[in-house]
Amino acid sequence: MIVRIYSKPNCCLCDQAKAVLERVRERIPFELIEEDIRADPATFAAYRYDIPVVIIDGRDTFKLRLEESEVEASLQRGINGTPVADSGGQEE
Repeated sequence: MIVRIYSKPNCCLCDQAKAVLERVRERIPFELIEEDIRADPATFAAYRYDIPVVIIDGRDTFKLRLEESEVEASLQRGINGTPVADSGGQEE
């Protein structure tokens, strides 16, 4: 399973999200791809007010803040063959 996080340097929410992902990855293995949102103008335009953005199996799943239990549940759904849905309540 591939998990992508769009973030940028010196972003405390991004650092927190990466820490959550690393803790979850200790229990559920997945490939983590970190991308600087500033590297691609289209990505920057799409997500610049929402970082960090976590994409699981190609779907925008989390924005801004991550809860370990919600990340783990999303990954479990993906492992079990249930499509990962966008997480409710993550956008402000």
